[in-house]
Amino acid sequence: MLSMNKTIKILKYHFFLFCSLAVISCGGKPKQEDNNKMEKTKFYTLHVGDNKIKAELAVLPKERQRGLMFREKMDPGTGMLFIFEEATAQKFWMKNTRIPLDIAYFSANGKLLEIHSAKPFDLAGVPSRSQDIQFVLELNLHDFRKQKIKIGDRLNLHEIRNALIAEGLNPNRYNIAF
Repeated sequence: MLSMNKTIKILKYHFFLFCSLAVISCGGKPKQEDNNKMEKTKFYTLHVGDNKIKAELAVLPKERQRGLMFREKMDPGTGMLFIFEEATAQKFWMKNTRIPLDIAYFSANGKLLEIHSAKPFDLAGVPSRSQDIQFVLELNLHDFRKQKIKIGDRLNLHEIRNALIAEGLNPNRYNIAF
């Protein structure tokens, strides 16, 4: 038979355990999606030719997969830069993307090769014609024209390298050549 003190300790332990589980399961701890919303978005000032833009980075597979999904709007001159480890053909689609976009494909040396328009929620995808795409920049529809960014302009790869370092990533993994 248990002593009264041991019984009380066991009851207290089970009560504490029950309360802890109740808090976690009832929303006391934020879900992962809520954590993403709470994180402050980090923008980097990058040059494309002589033009400045502010861009979020989408480098990790999970970031690239989410992209600009579920966003309601984006400020002019602001976008998202997708960075890949290797240059390949790319195809971007607009799953759960509410904002009409321009999608620009850049080569491994940072040269702007193609700009395509994309409609919200279009699942058909926008394929690159080139097989040498390592960077993809999404801006609001017609923002490349408004920002005077044109085919042949180049991304500043030094700035991208520094942004990767600031994100705690190894830029050598992304084969960024100067």
